[in-house]
Amino acid sequence: MTQPIAHPSEQSGFTLIETMIAIAIMGIGIVTLLAAFGTAVSATQNSQENLIARQKALQAMESVYTARNTQQVSFSQIANVASGGIFTTGATQLLCPGPDGLVNTTDDVNCPASGPCTAGPECVVLPGPDGILGTADDLPMSLANFTRSIQINSTLESDGVTVDPTLKQIVVTVSYTTGGNANPHVYTVNALISAYR
Repeated sequence: MTQPIAHPSEQSGFTLIETMIAIAIMGIGIVTLLAAFGTAVSATQNSQENLIARQKALQAMESVYTARNTQQVSFSQIANVASGGIFTTGATQLLCPGPDGLVNTTDDVNCPASGPCTAGPECVVLPGPDGILGTADDLPMSLANFTRSIQINSTLESDGVTVDPTLKQIVVTVSYTTGGNANPHVYTVNALISAYR
């Protein structure tokens, strides 16, 4: 009787160490993917507030230019109160413009109640569950967590020493806080305005 002769196999499996290294690499990849997903979700949640902050900053900047162009205010009035102008110093709540039609001035008032919004700081109306703006299910969003400041700075002439009397820098900063986050999100717009239209 003949007995079969065993030939060594050319196939070999993974060792335990190779398997553990592969699991560790996959674990690092999954954790990185989860962190990226969390960042994306966070950015999406703040996108609406970021858009509102951007719009409120640009709206304030445009109102200053419009007031200058229509001669509603003189160039000397485009300054902070401490410098003899009409714009408040420091951050204030987003209130409705007063009789002068400009925001962040000393005559700003609480916004009246309108539609789903209550009286107080500015409010925006967002589409409700049906996704259509202007229907009965629209939702108000108070901007009580937003602040805005308009800082007017002097500029220097090309010599770097003399203040240019015909040019000023406007810095509009809108900031807001969300949820339990104590660190505010900040949106800033800078521009120059001249005495000439």
